[in-house]
Amino acid sequence: MAKALLDATGLKCPIPVLKARKMIKGLAGGETLEVLATDPGSVADFEAFCATGGHELLGHSHEGDVFRFLIRIAG
Repeated sequence: MAKALLDATGLKCPIPVLKARKMIKGLAGGETLEVLATDPGSVADFEAFCATGGHELLGHSHEGDVFRFLIRIAG
């Protein structure tokens, strides 16, 4: 289960990533963040965000129009 949940449904790029970046600042390394988004571009956005930020994208899924990302925070 994720430590924190960010509901970014209905938001367009780059807002979900920006909100995730802000939320991650309040989490410790090793904790997890679950993000919900509806923007189809969020898949590539979160893959790039994790790669450049050193975070681990543990997985992502797509159900209906909602994309779910599970991210382990670097540190």
